[in-house]
Amino acid sequence: MTRGPAPKPNAQRRNVHEHAQELAPAAQPGRELPRVLGVTTGGAKRFWKTWSTSPQTVHWVETDWAELEITTKLVDEFFKGDTKLAGEIRQRVSKWGATVEDRNRLRIKLEEPENGSETGEPTDGAPETQISDEELYKLLAEK
Repeated sequence: MTRGPAPKPNAQRRNVHEHAQELAPAAQPGRELPRVLGVTTGGAKRFWKTWSTSPQTVHWVETDWAELEITTKLVDEFFKGDTKLAGEIRQRVSKWGATVEDRNRLRIKLEEPENGSETGEPTDGAPETQISDEELYKLLAEK
């Protein structure tokens, strides 16, 4: 004989958070990098492209885009050699769900792609990646 009331026939999970999000992993259309920011480094341009097309941007409003502009400017200064900005950049991108741990904390889940591989645009910007890698190597060699 069991103790307590019998379980309901259609038991529901009660620990699902009301603000949890499930996002499609597909890249979003994004926005163009504003020229008025004066971003010059390849690393900052790649940062803008990565974040502006990320799945999280589907829910962004103008204040989020303004925050991305400010953070991109900080990333530009980081790639120019101001490595003291690394902590500030990390704090800002964690609020958007940059890592798996950040997304878990924010209760953001990315849907699994059907074909088992990442979806999105193919990266045809190999020269831009090489430029930013060279910038990063140069930056790290100075320290």
